[in-house]
Amino acid sequence: MKESIKQLILDGARNAYEKGLLKSDNFPEMEIEEPRYDAQGDFSTNFAMVSAGVQKMAPRKIAEAVLACIEDAESVIEKTEIAGPGFINFFLTTAAWYPILDTIVRKDDRYGSTGFGGGKKVQVEFVSANPTGPLHVGHARGAAVGDAVGNILAFAGFDVQKEYYINDSGRQIRTLGLSVWLRLCQILGREVDFPKDCYQGDYIKDIAQELHGKMGTDLSDKEEAEAVSICAKYAASVILEGIKEDLAGFGVEYDQWFSEQSLYDSNRVQKAIEDFRAKDLIYEKDGALWFRTSDFGDEKDRVVVRNNGITTYFASDIAYHMEKFDRGFDRVIDVWGADHHGYINRINASIDASGRKSDQFDVILVQLVNLLRGGQPVAMSSRSGEFVTLKDIVEEVGKDAARFLFLSRSYDSGLDFDLEVAKQQTSENPVYYVQYVHARIAGIVAKAVAEGILDSDEQEWAGSAARLVEPEEIKLIKILASFPETVEKSAATLHPHVVFTYLMGLASAFHSYYNKHKVITQDRELSRGRLFLVTAVKKVIRNGLSLLGVSAPERM
Repeated sequence: MKESIKQLILDGARNAYEKGLLKSDNFPEMEIEEPRYDAQGDFSTNFAMVSAGVQKMAPRKIAEAVLACIEDAESVIEKTEIAGPGFINFFLTTAAWYPILDTIVRKDDRYGSTGFGGGKKVQVEFVSANPTGPLHVGHARGAAVGDAVGNILAFAGFDVQKEYYINDSGRQIRTLGLSVWLRLCQILGREVDFPKDCYQGDYIKDIAQELHGKMGTDLSDKEEAEAVSICAKYAASVILEGIKEDLAGFGVEYDQWFSEQSLYDSNRVQKAIEDFRAKDLIYEKDGALWFRTSDFGDEKDRVVVRNNGITTYFASDIAYHMEKFDRGFDRVIDVWGADHHGYINRINASIDASGRKSDQFDVILVQLVNLLRGGQPVAMSSRSGEFVTLKDIVEEVGKDAARFLFLSRSYDSGLDFDLEVAKQQTSENPVYYVQYVHARIAGIVAKAVAEGILDSDEQEWAGSAARLVEPEEIKLIKILASFPETVEKSAATLHPHVVFTYLMGLASAFHSYYNKHKVITQDRELSRGRLFLVTAVKKVIRNGLSLLGVSAPERM
């Protein structure tokens, strides 16, 4: 609708120029906005103000000239007015909104999708937790955010690939192997001192017991270094399979699982270090190798190889991000925990140093989750290895409620997640509030078909909107019309909660409408028009929920 108004303005401006009412046919970019108050119309533009410099005329004169030359718009525009210094306000006819419903029914599950992304290749990498233990509630929020961002970008016209980076190399994996080995030694009856910096959870004991059952005493006969390595590899594979299962149960599917170890196996890490050394961007000091990240805006230089010869995580991250761009991605998006904020500058530095542009790289920092039960904090202790896992959350409240609540606020803010609220089947539970709209409309339509008011072919009754004249009906159509713009805004800002907020607003408008007006009435044509409207609402609710990875049930 905004594009239609924009075209009317441009056509009017061209006509005004040809008639000599405007001095130039150079028309600057304008804004089309929805005024805050209904009394200011359906849409407003600043065209006259931004054109004043080019036209060498007062904005109100420009506005008068344009409005005088807009032609054949009676079916769309009810009236116009010039406000303030030269804003042009447009009041649309009721009939102007009806085609939106036809568009929704015709496009169906593609309504809201746009070409905003232009097919640009985007990679979204998220969760990427070390395979050293189950995913916890913090990972769950990152998973919901990353998956939804990927869905929204794809719907907005980007070519998206979702990826999980498996940190299967380095100190933490060695610690995992040692943890399992020591527990296995205990199973064998050996006295061992279990260090505090080893992994404490019961899952380590379970893996040790499982490995003991598979290998028996064969493992105990090996040298400790080899035994720890075997334990590490086995434990990481077991935990990774659990992570994959938990994410699948949460509705998250990846296009690629990428191994950190593969960067070493392919010599990419060493080659990256050598290339940067050749450019004098990596230098030696105190027996270690340092990257000149301070030359690219970082607060200080960073170590890539320690003085003991062991590479840092930064070294493999340099190689990994170079590899991403080598795959042809136009844009790379990483979803990290908020505690990784200080890591952004060094990755930006490495990207700039490689000849890429760091503005092709975005980081989404996801703030912490405060887990509550009935308003009271749920105790969690990482020291003892006890924590609430993603699997625990899904089993208790369900995938839909968990995802919807994780996306209910901007990831820039901390989130209070109340398990009891998530299980409620009342309007206090946001996911229930929105899903109930979809289920209720499904029931209404099924009743209408059963009573012969409708047939089952939506295209047969798609022209019955003319009876929709109530303010609440037009308000609903206006909200439906803004869905594609909402998708684009969410894609542009990388904020899924924009879609959440939209869905809550649409659900609220539907509930208000339904409480005031019957959908199925004694008037057959009025009923068909209202059924057409609520079916469009149902489709948009479904499309919006789908972007967030939440189902749209037919009954509840």
